[in-house]
Amino acid sequence: MSLVVFTGLVGLLVAPGHIHPVLAATAILCIAVAAGASGAINMWYDRDIDAVMRRTASRPIPAGRIRPQAALTFGIFLAIASVVVMGLATNWVAGAALAGSIGFYVFIYTMWLKRRTPQNIVIGGAAGAFPPAIGWAAVTGNLGVEALVMFAIIFVWTPPHFWSLALFANGDYQRAGVPMLPVVAGAKETRRQIWLYSLVMAPLGLLPTVIGMAGLAYGAAALVLGGFFLEAIWRVKRDVQDEAGVSRSNDAPARYAFKFSILYLFLLFAALAADRMIFG
Repeated sequence: MSLVVFTGLVGLLVAPGHIHPVLAATAILCIAVAAGASGAINMWYDRDIDAVMRRTASRPIPAGRIRPQAALTFGIFLAIASVVVMGLATNWVAGAALAGSIGFYVFIYTMWLKRRTPQNIVIGGAAGAFPPAIGWAAVTGNLGVEALVMFAIIFVWTPPHFWSLALFANGDYQRAGVPMLPVVAGAKETRRQIWLYSLVMAPLGLLPTVIGMAGLAYGAAALVLGGFFLEAIWRVKRDVQDEAGVSRSNDAPARYAFKFSILYLFLLFAALAADRMIFG
């Protein structure tokens, strides 16, 4: 949630043009509310599997703190309100993009992909990649190449990030019957896929400099961060494991990579915002 809001803010800050500070704050609030709405509807739909997974069993619905119907109603209300306010406060391109992100997360990822294919995160990751493009659209009224580049960075970042989590949460997904990649293809293949996506992810972070969206300061930061990212993922790939690919280190490298991937994306987008604001 924090990354969703932050990347949305960066998209707004790096966009050319001007937006009134009150409207900018409203746009970021709408992105946050939309993310919360998506989460509420997701937890309503996934309440059966959340109840059998250790890391989600304490969520409000399976824990009995909120009734399922109340959560669904709350989520729908927030979703509609966030889109309407975004459209009225900024423009309807941003409003439509916000609606698309909610719809993609709820209908495409949660209801269609998550329980059907190990590629759920690859395709469904698009939902989490929308925020910087929405922030950009709130200022400019369009979705230019720059917005698509920011979208692409998060889209390709998502599989290494989430599959690192899936490696050490594999038991939860097995109990819930969710076909995450480690469950379907095994830990060894998952580590290989994480590495392959990371080999694309690291250089992709340099695109803002390549297209002239950011300067050399950002490019240097992206290069260094990409190196640290690859080093963390290489440790995942080379983790001590048995013949079946099961970690003998309790997935310590994957746990580290999951946490570092969050820091990586935060610092990468912070560098993008700083480059634009300082060097213009």
